[in-house]
Amino acid sequence: MKYFAVVVFFLGIHTSQSQTYEIGGVVGGANYIGEVGPTNYISPNDIAIGGMLRWNRSDRHSFRFTAMYAGLKSDDKDSDEQRRKERGLSFKNKVLELSAGIEYTFWEFDVHSSKAQSAPYLYTGLTYFNYESLFLNRNDQLKKFGNDWAFAIPMVVGYKTTIIRHIVLGFEIGARYTFTDNLDGSNPNGEKADQSALKFGNINSNDWYVFTGINITFTFGRQPCYCNF
Repeated sequence: MKYFAVVVFFLGIHTSQSQTYEIGGVVGGANYIGEVGPTNYISPNDIAIGGMLRWNRSDRHSFRFTAMYAGLKSDDKDSDEQRRKERGLSFKNKVLELSAGIEYTFWEFDVHSSKAQSAPYLYTGLTYFNYESLFLNRNDQLKKFGNDWAFAIPMVVGYKTTIIRHIVLGFEIGARYTFTDNLDGSNPNGEKADQSALKFGNINSNDWYVFTGINITFTFGRQPCYCNF
């Protein structure tokens, strides 16, 4: 235990002296893809907002952590499919997600450079999110009956640039493939999981949600040496 504490202590000292961090916020819109409403992949129709932390391990990749709230909603009347229009279902949901993963830039992005920096990037990792559990009641209305947690895989593409020294602005589009099929109430879980009469649509296909927006971060920390990593 003492050895572990010593290792953590010296690792913390090394990290504080040699790494660069970024902290900031994200804002934009979100949309859902599933059994209700249109199936447009990028069509934000509700707000999304959150915070972000980057731990830059080199000038090409970073460990990234985000926390975000997003509203999700969809309506069959907005669908291009006649079958969905005639069905007439709609729902609202909200998710609170925590995400961690790796962000990789296509070329060097040095936040300490006096020259303007810009680069496209990819991000993926693991997301854990809370959402409202829904079900279809006898009046063909989607209603809430609790909250649940599920995992998702984020798949993000973006572009970032330094607008002034220590300030980074980014734009990104990120899809989340979720490990649930009940963001829309089509496949109730928990106490209603065995009630097949409540299920509708393709219950073998999980739901997605997509974030489209901007992020702005402030960099801090000493200029790092990337030679050993």
